[in-house]
Amino acid sequence: MGSVIAGRLSAAGHRVALTARGADQLADVAGKLPGPSLCLPADATDPVAMRTVFSTVEETWGSVEVLVLNAGAAVAKPIVKVTDEEWLGQLDLNLTAPFRAMRRAIPAMTANKWGRIVVIASIAGRIGEPNLAAYTASKHGVIGLVRAAAAELARTGVTVNAVCPGYVDTPMTDGWVERISERTGKPPGDIRAELERKQPINRLITADEVADAVDLCVASAAITGQAINVDGGAVHS
Repeated sequence: MGSVIAGRLSAAGHRVALTARGADQLADVAGKLPGPSLCLPADATDPVAMRTVFSTVEETWGSVEVLVLNAGAAVAKPIVKVTDEEWLGQLDLNLTAPFRAMRRAIPAMTANKWGRIVVIASIAGRIGEPNLAAYTASKHGVIGLVRAAAAELARTGVTVNAVCPGYVDTPMTDGWVERISERTGKPPGDIRAELERKQPINRLITADEVADAVDLCVASAAITGQAINVDGGAVHS
């Protein structure tokens, strides 16, 4: 999803700073962008590393105008098997890391009277999902953060929204299918089919469809404080 979103922003004329843990992945994505880019390897949960990311962007290009917070991961297991370390890790990556990035970006955005913040949340932030307690709690939390930030910034020219994908055809979903298969003994193909059936369109969402919603959030000054479902009609809101 991050790769597709970066491509959309670059094609729209934005200079794109890419950050993820894997330098090789970043270089691969950057090589496909039509416009200027920076590759800044960092762990989103490391506050020192993320401060360096922001400082580097600011020194190179100036303040951040569009902030897309896409880093995330899921722990899939029953509540009674979730460890404290796994619980805190999900909150740190899916909730605390976006909070820190928002806090860093907002002052310059409000000073410039324009900014766009988009958090890639999840449909798990709208409903309860079995065997995803830590992930679901963190995504509910980040949607609350989005709503609070949007209300706080409503008159500043800065919008804050969440995009809530359902089950997306990505490597993260592939890994999740494999882990469920290992735990349950079900064939991966059967598990993938079950995920597809959870969505009324009877297929997985594409990364391009998620990027469509991000484009909307970046383009509109009147859409803020929203959690936009991209789930094939699974959850009506």
